[in-house]
Amino acid sequence: MNEFLWLDGIKGSITVTDIHGTIIFMNESAQETFKSDGGKELIGKNLMDCHPESAREKINNLLAEKKTNAYTIEKKGKKKLIWQTPWMKDGACAGLVEISLEIPFEMPNFIRK
Repeated sequence: MNEFLWLDGIKGSITVTDIHGTIIFMNESAQETFKSDGGKELIGKNLMDCHPESAREKINNLLAEKKTNAYTIEKKGKKKLIWQTPWMKDGACAGLVEISLEIPFEMPNFIRK
């Protein structure tokens, strides 16, 4: 997937699956984040094999309903925004994208009008 090489420079983890849950792309940050699970070797493997049943159900619902799931986590002294959303191709759901970005614990919120 050479068209995604520019994503390696992003300071955040980006993982992309196909409609069946097979991981088709991980930027360098995602490969490092999931190093203990196999890192780059996860490409070509199914995302569902890495998750418990409750998470697999949520992933399937996101794909079926074309919905986005967003939340924050705190782990190892860092706070991250996790954003999971289907990606579309020719009007049909083609898979799932997960973007994980480190964010400050205290973050300004601006209300724009």
